[in-house]
Amino acid sequence: MFATKVGFLLEPDDPEKVESFFFENPAPFRPVYDCSYEAVVRSFEESLTRLGLERVDIFNLHDPDECYEQAVGDACPALFRLRSEGVVQAVGVAMNQAEMLARFAREFDFDCFLLAGRYTLIDHAGLKGLLPLCVERNISIIIGGPFNSGILATGARPGAKFNYKDAPPELVERVRQIEKVCNRCGVPLKAAAMQFPLSHPAVAAVIPGCRSAEELDENFRLVGQAIPNGFWKELRGRELLPPQAPVPGEV
Repeated sequence: MFATKVGFLLEPDDPEKVESFFFENPAPFRPVYDCSYEAVVRSFEESLTRLGLERVDIFNLHDPDECYEQAVGDACPALFRLRSEGVVQAVGVAMNQAEMLARFAREFDFDCFLLAGRYTLIDHAGLKGLLPLCVERNISIIIGGPFNSGILATGARPGAKFNYKDAPPELVERVRQIEKVCNRCGVPLKAAAMQFPLSHPAVAAVIPGCRSAEELDENFRLVGQAIPNGFWKELRGRELLPPQAPVPGEV
């Protein structure tokens, strides 16, 4: 399965001035956010060229936080046109917030959403509004960032990251309490973080990312790691999980 996103165009730039934009040794381009109709089509065509494909399975609009009206007027029609032409099987929106995704779900016929960091072991922002709506409208959720950019992989250590910044003290303490339950039950924190969101009926997949083949293999092991039902029961009992959040093993 192939998925790609639209939102940022790559414009040629001075090699001496190019910013890293999370990449090491980036090519001499600068990312420019543009979700106009023309930009969506151009970006899609450029992605196909780079991938060497004639179509993709999933095509997402990426982070339209600051341009909702343009997304509605330009980007969405472009996405739906590409889907109707058969060069895209499913269209969606990828964001780090649940509120605007819920708005898209109410107003448009999307197939899927990529929700990054907002339904995890420690962040349940998507639970009440977005996820039930997606179940109702048959919109599949792909969970990105199940480790919340670090702290649910490293644990509550100094400098642990949450949303790409140092985690606030209250969140570090919350993870520390979860780790205590993990230690008593013999459950790796990363395994719990990977498996928790998958138990919700709206969630179709979790994409933690990887930097090596070893991390890819580890991700598969974490998803298959046996976790006793008592672990989830204790997290609920200690109010470390919302009582209405589905957990693995529940019918």
